[in-house]
Amino acid sequence: MNRISIFLVIIFSCTALIGQVTFIISSLPESTPSEDIIYLAGDLNSWNPGNPDFALEKNTDELWFITLPGQPDGSQIEFKFTRGDWGTVEKGANGEEIANREFTFGNGDTVYVEILTWADTGGSGSSTAAENVFIIDENFYIPQLDRTRRIWIYLPPDYDNSNEHYPVLYMHDGQNLFDAFTSYLGEWEIDETLNELAEDGYQVPIVVGIDNGGEERMNEYNPWVNPQYGGGQGDEYIDFLVFNLKPYIDKNYRTLSGKENTGIMGSSMGGLISQYGALKFQDVFSKSGIFSPAYWTADSIWAFTNETGKQQNMKLFQLIGGEEGSGAIDDMWAMHNVFTDLGFSENELFSIEVENGQHNEAFWKEQFADAYLWMYTSFANDINEIIRSVEMEITPNPAKNYITLDSNKFGNNDSLEIIDMRGRKIMNLNIGDNGKVDVKGLNPGSYILIIKTKERTYYGKFIKI
Repeated sequence: MNRISIFLVIIFSCTALIGQVTFIISSLPESTPSEDIIYLAGDLNSWNPGNPDFALEKNTDELWFITLPGQPDGSQIEFKFTRGDWGTVEKGANGEEIANREFTFGNGDTVYVEILTWADTGGSGSSTAAENVFIIDENFYIPQLDRTRRIWIYLPPDYDNSNEHYPVLYMHDGQNLFDAFTSYLGEWEIDETLNELAEDGYQVPIVVGIDNGGEERMNEYNPWVNPQYGGGQGDEYIDFLVFNLKPYIDKNYRTLSGKENTGIMGSSMGGLISQYGALKFQDVFSKSGIFSPAYWTADSIWAFTNETGKQQNMKLFQLIGGEEGSGAIDDMWAMHNVFTDLGFSENELFSIEVENGQHNEAFWKEQFADAYLWMYTSFANDINEIIRSVEMEITPNPAKNYITLDSNKFGNNDSLEIIDMRGRKIMNLNIGDNGKVDVKGLNPGSYILIIKTKERTYYGKFIKI
């Protein structure tokens, strides 16, 4: 075989492995504005709802279509269609949230798509937000960016029937926190989760949700410019939260306004800005929920973290899913090591990798309660008095395989019960020689130990990693 033949074989072999797809929208809602452009938003473009490179065009039959760049056969993508922002994302026939569309690349595919309705123009769907969720303002002004934003607030179930003051948790991507009707990738069910915790006897906070800026999301949630994805407006966004939104909330609602009662939480890019905001304003925030952080979009986050350092005591909760990719997983553990080197203690830092966890709202929803209970333990826990009067020393804490108790107090005949942070019994364990207890069978999370001796009952708390 001559060189040209070999070259052609290689070329055709390679191209055969690259698949393209053309999506053609065969049916649109009658309410679709004729002047609007339709976009594809998905993991191919970091879920940008108005990326001009993913705008659809009309073919000779006046049908909207888009041909995506070739990908290796077998590559999978998730996506949805919008009309330029997440307020116009496609929905189900009754206005309900729908699952992400999925596609696996094969060579030369054409896929016809039906869009049933849009978030802003139709459907008989209704809000799923609880009665104690309210819109503060549809157009709250952000002077630092000269934009407006919808602001949500969750009030504890007993808010109107008490004179109590409450901690506050500030969260990003407000569209996805409380209401399936406004969400575009699924709802966190923050309101349902906290209401259930309240029914179980836990104290719950005020939660303030800030809508993302749609096509400005990547810009606002990244303090530094990423040449591919944008950014550079994170300082302005966090300054708005600290200097404008928080004072408004503290003035108009019964809050515990000090740093020890103020937290910030988000996922993906929201995780990035939550880490940044908490470290930048350690005199404002003492807690940060950093879910699936997009550290990969901001190389400068490493230098910033090291240069800023630990200035005050904090509680930092990092979460990553086992199916989010090795790069994201490695980044989270690398940041864990940075935090440790900066002096954050094992009681201030909790990082967890959850097997089978994916980069989506369903995963974050499942993990929210545990994160909240760890971050706000001294306020939330319905056995606060027990926790504050602990007489049981547990080492190491957090622990992976074994913990050790004071063998002078406890022995093999004492009963050891494990309950979770919602007060549910998990299992009984045996106390071994020298106070050693095997905890390998526990899932990662926070737990309460109850040991009953002949003289009294002891309580302790530990974290399983």
